[in-house]
Amino acid sequence: MTENEQLSWLPNHSEEAETRLSWKNMHLARSKLKATSRTSALLSGFAMVVMVESDTKNVNEGLLIAFSVCTTLVVAVHLLALMISTCVLPNIEGVLSQNELNSVHESPHVRMRYYIDISWMLSTFIGILLFLVDIAILGWIRFSKLETSNGKYKSTTGAATASTVIIMPAIVIFIIFAVLFYRELIAHRVETTANKFKELQTMMSQLQHV
Repeated sequence: MTENEQLSWLPNHSEEAETRLSWKNMHLARSKLKATSRTSALLSGFAMVVMVESDTKNVNEGLLIAFSVCTTLVVAVHLLALMISTCVLPNIEGVLSQNELNSVHESPHVRMRYYIDISWMLSTFIGILLFLVDIAILGWIRFSKLETSNGKYKSTTGAATASTVIIMPAIVIFIIFAVLFYRELIAHRVETTANKFKELQTMMSQLQHV
């Protein structure tokens, strides 16, 4: 390989690698937004149905306040994530439909990566955590009273306590998994960035020795 061929190969190789990485990041952003849309639409719909259909007669005022606040937060968080994904996703889909290699640079996934990460975190972490807490509160509302034969209600804590005992370990496991997952994800990004930096250093050293 001649010196001119070496000088022309290195930049082209770098541009090709950068384009492949951009396409990979765009597909990843698209997958995040699609997962956010599905999850947020599903859970916010469930929360709305629970809010409308729940029987709140003879419910302790503290439980009722906690339930209303938590359910409202579930709906608000998921609808915010859904709004972000609905606004950003069509722009990425439009770029993908062009089927051109260099069209990836027209995609807004790099500039809006923080919005994409925020919507994904709202939907998959905060929204699901709030939904689990909402289920635990709903267990106390639905199962902390029983209707007797004369139409009156009596207080009972057995069923509500059982549902709480079941849901609390699930919440703890979910939090531990989320923390470990995000730690591994950050470590993977740092490792990937370090590898790209090493590749750039190697290419620069090759250019300097040509």
